[in-house]
Amino acid sequence: MEKIASFKVDHLRLKPGVYVSRKDKFKDVVLTTFDLRFKEPNKEPVLDQPALHTIEHLCATFLRSNKEWASKDVYFGPMGCRTGFYLILEGDYKSSDILPLLIEMFDWVEKFEGAIPGADPAECGNWREQNIDMAKWECRKYNNLLKKPSKENLEYPSDLV
Repeated sequence: MEKIASFKVDHLRLKPGVYVSRKDKFKDVVLTTFDLRFKEPNKEPVLDQPALHTIEHLCATFLRSNKEWASKDVYFGPMGCRTGFYLILEGDYKSSDILPLLIEMFDWVEKFEGAIPGADPAECGNWREQNIDMAKWECRKYNNLLKKPSKENLEYPSDLV
């Protein structure tokens, strides 16, 4: 079997950032999958499961409610390794194209108050496992990187792939 694209990236040298993981074309439609890498793989502790879950709920809610991006949002969810998230958008994008969206989204998470959307037994299969304070902390840390990114935070180095 052929290795999937994300397994071809050298995770021993990958830094936190926002990367185009892949682009898929279906007839005239392009889907861009972004690697929102919060943690340096194999060096930093991974995202805490309750914080990861809260970030997923909040970001998915934000994206599906965003007037400009809701119709282009295909998926937002965690990586199995818990070092970040995947975001899939309809359209052909570069990482820099979505920085304003991501910054707005993580600013919103940082300021979020109230009940976590979907954190209810009728709406979520693991509704109790949430941590809003840690989710805000992780999003603040990641957002600081997004607000002043370098090339190494926006493009996989060609020798990593």
